[in-house]
Amino acid sequence: MTSRSVLKSLVFVMVVLCVGCAFAQAPPAAQAAPSGPSPYLTPIGPAISVETAKKAVTAALAETRKNGWLMAGAVVSPAGVLIYYEKMDNTQIGSADVAIEKARSAALYKRPTKAFQDALAGGGVGLRVLALKGAVPVEGGLPIVIDGKLVGAIGLSGDTSEHDGQCAAAGLAAIK
Repeated sequence: MTSRSVLKSLVFVMVVLCVGCAFAQAPPAAQAAPSGPSPYLTPIGPAISVETAKKAVTAALAETRKNGWLMAGAVVSPAGVLIYYEKMDNTQIGSADVAIEKARSAALYKRPTKAFQDALAGGGVGLRVLALKGAVPVEGGLPIVIDGKLVGAIGLSGDTSEHDGQCAAAGLAAIK
């Protein structure tokens, strides 16, 4: 191989590397904004009653029993103050706090915690979720909206996040 052909090969490799680096540094494609009404617009109402909160958690835990899962359930006020809490025997200890934190996250940000989970999974701008104080990016927390007003949120934890979400939805359905 002549020195001229070696030089051409080196120039070609450098061009390929520079183009590759340029594409690697390009910003990701913009993610489409979710459609529908903004959860920011949901007005805050009076806090859910203990009786209604207990009814929601009881229904959620009935769903866990039906499926053979063990969970903790919590309901908080719109301000994130604990209203009702229950933990099934033998539920993993870590889930005790996680259930409450999922409920707080859903109440304080007026959205399901799955919204944070999905945003984080999408990467890119979704990584901003990590900077939101109290945002729990794991399914299982749902806001409780009655008569168009946020009155609290329910959080379940103890199994997979999908199962936690399923049980939280069962609790919410029981009071709608």
